Amino acid sequence: MKNYGFATRLFLFLGTSFLLCLPAVAQQKNFIDQPYLETTTTVDTLVVPDRIYLNIVLTEADTKGRTSVEELENRMAAKLKSLGIDLDTQLSLSDLGSDFKKYFLRKTDIQKEKAYTLVVYDGLSVGQVLKGMETVGISNISLQKTEYSQMESLKMALRIKALLKAKQQGSSLVKAIGQQLGKALHIQYFERNFTDSRRGLQEMVVMTKSEPMDVEFSKIRIETQLSVKFAME
Repeated sequence: MKNYGFATRLFLFLGTSFLLCLPAVAQQKNFIDQPYLETTTTVDTLVVPDRIYLNIVLTEADTKGRTSVEELENRMAAKLKSLGIDLDTQLSLSDLGSDFKKYFLRKTDIQKEKAYTLVVYDGLSVGQVLKGMETVGISNISLQKTEYSQMESLKMALRIKALLKAKQQGSSLVKAIGQQLGKALHIQYFERNFTDSRRGLQEMVVMTKSEPMDVEFSKIRIETQLSVKFAME
């Protein structure tokens, strides 16, 4: 009797599950069967990066007279402060330089190295930092990356722009055959960012040989591709 009862409950459970699945299947079938128009649009824009990350590497053996890394740190901090840099929020140890790295060059010679990441917010600050670091004997500086701080809100604006563009295109198409565009049935989008930091690196090398100026970095291109299925009425 116990086995029979279990089998009955299992049958009832499976039957209930099947019935619950029917509405979902029906909805999918209705979506496929009803007439719809699919439109795909692409929108993009260019923005100037407002977060520029620089790698600053302090190496004891690279300085004349074997200036210690600690002394280089003090020089760097003093110079950055004089340029208006907030050391608490803009300067941090990078993963590479979270601690001293030691390289045995000879039996009694050890080279110490420490790396920092500095974030500045415009090209003029980059030029000032490069020139300032040069005056205190620090030259191992490279571009890590560039970012745009309002990226998420910009992406949302592009999605809306692409959606409205898709609706306008769809309305024009169905109007040509005497129909109207209905509600959106399905929306899908893809986003890509394009940036080229090589130009910025070349400009920084040139900047160390001249007076500080506003370094113009490559703009970041954001592209949104959106596909919408509209019902046709």
